[in-house]
Amino acid sequence: TCMIRSILLVGLGGCIGSILRYLVSTVIPWDKSGFPTATFIVNIAGCLLMGLAYGLLSKYSAGQSNSLYLLLTTGFCGGFTTFSTFSNEAVTMLQSGNPTGGLLYITGSLVLGLSATLGGYALARLL
Repeated sequence: TCMIRSILLVGLGGCIGSILRYLVSTVIPWDKSGFPTATFIVNIAGCLLMGLAYGLLSKYSAGQSNSLYLLLTTGFCGGFTTFSTFSNEAVTMLQSGNPTGGLLYITGSLVLGLSATLGGYALARLL
């Protein structure tokens, strides 16, 4: 029953995160240069949320809230962010004659994603 509860929590969080990611992609179109703005924003925001969630859960729950951890991090952040779409878009940009844009997308995603995660941890320490 504990495993079933964990699966349901991850599924619920993932469902909400995936729907929100889809909605963001319908509101924010690709820009004229072919840069995948929606995926970029979602992934950076998801990194910030992941750092914030980990930071707050480790600060306030002292390991007691595995359910909330599964719902927010594995579920929501896992469903909201997308490494596979990022990878496909980067490869598409590189192969379609836009190597500069592709490399900027890759580098920006990694640098800003890691920075956002660290920023989330830092913000959690302040709260």
